[in-house]
Amino acid sequence: MLIRMINIKIFFISCLAIHAVNFVKAQSKATYEERIETLNKNVDQYFYDTANSLYYETNQVRSNEKKHSYLWPLCALIQAANEEEVLFPAKDFMTPVMKAIHQYYSDIPPVPGYQAYVTKEEKDSRFYDDNQWIAIACLDAYNRNHDQKYLDIAKMIYRFMMTGYDTLSGGGLYWREDQKTSKNTCSNGPGIIIALQLYKITHHQNYLDTALALYSWVNKHLQAPRGLYYDNIRILSLKIDSAIYTYNTGTMLQSNVLLFEITNDKKYLDEAERIASAAKQHFYKNLKLPGNYWFNAVLLRGEIALYHVDKNKDHIQFFIDDANRVWKEERDEEGLIGKKGKRKSLIDQAAMIEIYSRLAALN
Repeated sequence: MLIRMINIKIFFISCLAIHAVNFVKAQSKATYEERIETLNKNVDQYFYDTANSLYYETNQVRSNEKKHSYLWPLCALIQAANEEEVLFPAKDFMTPVMKAIHQYYSDIPPVPGYQAYVTKEEKDSRFYDDNQWIAIACLDAYNRNHDQKYLDIAKMIYRFMMTGYDTLSGGGLYWREDQKTSKNTCSNGPGIIIALQLYKITHHQNYLDTALALYSWVNKHLQAPRGLYYDNIRILSLKIDSAIYTYNTGTMLQSNVLLFEITNDKKYLDEAERIASAAKQHFYKNLKLPGNYWFNAVLLRGEIALYHVDKNKDHIQFFIDDANRVWKEERDEEGLIGKKGKRKSLIDQAAMIEIYSRLAALN
């Protein structure tokens, strides 16, 4: 009888422990969702121009600045919107952002793409990476909902980005269409991801060939010895800009995970593990990540991709800790994210929406 009572007590305590763990997880997801809701309300209130279906770059547009946002913050916002639809599949977060993005569409030769500023307001440059970030979000959306329009946009952007390829410096994609003076990790890493995702969807060999060529070029010219990535190589001097940013590491980390999933070749997984380890050691200093939230969001994409393969929580925990720190330390009384001052940026709000959405989805 005593043994039976002890067993019942142990079972009861175990159930309580399991319930407590589940409750913590549920609370954590709920907390992320509350943060996302706050940030969404702020984006709508402070950054959205309802009359024009466009966005402002900051919450305080100055008289000497362009009225509306450049395209880059919308690249962050469209990815954030996709991650929100992962969390809340019955809601539509992407449509208003895509409606704004289409106002940057430019059909000038050689092929269509999106320019850096609102087309009807002025003619501007077209950046290959700006377009690529949009394509990545659209491919993520297509893989989730199989809406053909997202695949069509991604294919259009693939055609545009390939106009930025030539054999100077041995290959690689330029960063900017009208000033072909550098080839950057930030235009080649995303290019690899787009090509690999298109290959997974279509099984067309040319996409895989493109990805492998770009992958080889980046690793030859822009990878640092410990596994991280330099920013760019200048054309024609071949001088390396040795700045190291989280987002460049993130795209190449994700590229290695995708290549492992496609080829099942362990060398890509080993390389992904090496990059992830180097990234944490290099970027996570004094219990915080560098201050560019959106760059960090791109690194998180790669870390989560690797986590789904190897289940190593070490890839994720420091992001969880940093995201909680940001909410506590780098948010004003109105709930706007940003380090100092009243002037906050759209890209920072979008980046943290993406980060909190991805972390919530893990729960």
